[in-house]
Amino acid sequence: MDLKAIVSNTDLIFFSLLLLIPLFYLYFKCILSENPPLPPGPFAWPIVGNFFQMGRQLHSILANLAKVHGPLMSLRLGTQISIIASSPEAAREVLKTHDRELSGRFIANAIPLINPKLNNFSLAAAPECNDYWRSLRAICKADLFSAKVLESQNHIREKKVRELVDFLGSKEGELVNLGEAIYVTYTNILTNAIFSVDFMDFEGKGISQQLRELIVEVVELGMIPNLSSFYPIIKALDIQGRDPMVFNDPLSFKPERFLDTFLDFKGTNFDYTPFGAGRRGCPGQPLATRQVPLILASLVHSFD
Repeated sequence: MDLKAIVSNTDLIFFSLLLLIPLFYLYFKCILSENPPLPPGPFAWPIVGNFFQMGRQLHSILANLAKVHGPLMSLRLGTQISIIASSPEAAREVLKTHDRELSGRFIANAIPLINPKLNNFSLAAAPECNDYWRSLRAICKADLFSAKVLESQNHIREKKVRELVDFLGSKEGELVNLGEAIYVTYTNILTNAIFSVDFMDFEGKGISQQLRELIVEVVELGMIPNLSSFYPIIKALDIQGRDPMVFNDPLSFKPERFLDTFLDFKGTNFDYTPFGAGRRGCPGQPLATRQVPLILASLVHSFD
């Protein structure tokens, strides 16, 4: 190797170190700054944080990390700090004890809006639980999901469930995607309650297919990580379940586990929160608790 090549390699190493020094400085400055102490968590690499520890089965990865670092842990995704609560006690602290302070929601940049203020018109995507958000939620409770309104819409739900049963009965001997059929039923119950019209049909024709494709596209876009989502100064919250201290053999499908145990699913029992809890809990829970038993009982009653 001649002298020129040695000098060239030395220069390359030198300039690489010059680039790394400010990056490491910013990283350790962030780590050692006088911020409130964070919950324990896995080692985070400079710049990328814990990205390389994530994967497709994110819920399983977080559950395994919680076994090592505890039910309340912190992760760094870029410069974004995420706090993971993975036990009923930790969820209670987040969703009840400190509900007011932690009710904000991070809005990802995967689906840009022409006007960011449009987020304020969505219960799910509103970044803060401000007065306008509280007004929207009050309207939902009073005009969409109150006991009186739901009672007046019983005939709609019964009609749509009969249509589901008739459709499945007409497909005797054929392969049917039951999940898709129930999805159509749920969608039409909601659209009839709000717009008095079906938006979807069981055969997937016309606007039904277009609407289905649009919904899938929007959901997939919302799930795509955007690099800019991980590097602003923000905080996020992720609640996970599968606690073996609550459910025996939690990874197995055992619906019979609920036969001998009463768990309040309305957000007061943090062992089991299918509709969430706190002020961000699902406002449509009263509708679901009426609709799920009706569909299930109708299918069990009508088919062997």
